[in-house]
Amino acid sequence: MMERHEIEVFLTLAGELHFGRTADVLGVSQGRVSQTVKAIERRIGAPLFDRSSRRVALTPLGRQLRADLEPHHRGIQQAISRATETARSLTGRLAVGYTAAWSGSLLLRAVDRLRARHPDCSVEIHEDSYGATLQSLRTGRTDLHLAELPVDEPDITVGPTLFSDARALAVPAAHPLAAHETVCLEDLALAPLIVPAGMPQVFVDAHYLRHTPSGRPIPRGPAASRWQDFLTLVGSGKGVTLTSVRAATFYARPDVTYVPFRDAPPIRYALLWPTRRADAKVHAFSRIVAELAADT
Repeated sequence: MMERHEIEVFLTLAGELHFGRTADVLGVSQGRVSQTVKAIERRIGAPLFDRSSRRVALTPLGRQLRADLEPHHRGIQQAISRATETARSLTGRLAVGYTAAWSGSLLLRAVDRLRARHPDCSVEIHEDSYGATLQSLRTGRTDLHLAELPVDEPDITVGPTLFSDARALAVPAAHPLAAHETVCLEDLALAPLIVPAGMPQVFVDAHYLRHTPSGRPIPRGPAASRWQDFLTLVGSGKGVTLTSVRAATFYARPDVTYVPFRDAPPIRYALLWPTRRADAKVHAFSRIVAELAADT
């Protein structure tokens, strides 16, 4: 039999496929995650994960266990959440921001579900630039924000990954790369990379590389603060920039072409909120968003 904490460790690691991120999500040490997984594997009698210095992957038995456990675990969580929320009378205003246009529909569905459960709770949704996300959370302009990872701030809680997107390279329509079906990370050495202004260094380092995998330098282009400014710079031939493949649908322009990457890691998205200011509304809304994302 698996204990509840073992189930949570297993399912979180099965989703993140990274011991460090799993430890961060659960608020435990990486060693505790490793010890728990080993204990489960000893009890079952076979490995659930293939581990190497570069990757973590589920074994066939691990995939089977995940498929069997997830519906029951989600059902238990939802039942507890509904009972808890029913016992509380949520009232007041909740302000929720998002950075990517394709996140808006998920949040609007969450608003409908929250209002159905708590009619006295009002929610405001608005799009914000990534650079303004942390300031909005810290000043109280927003209570939660759905944004791209990574975020590593001592006063900001990062929820579990809700969904991920494949990456694309936004290039000028006249650029030779625009004719390619796909690009690779090595292609970043072929044009100046337009970078964000005023962003946390952990985010810049994760998304805007300075060297290709083979070590070739990636030239730096101009910096921009707002997404429309990025597109204007790309469209005018000042460089290229990184985005999601969904940008081709939400931000179509005749002077910009979006070319999917074939070797870049996906972009992960999660809810963020100020750790000290989180209340019942924040937790209720974040649970609803997670429910809807899991069913998508």
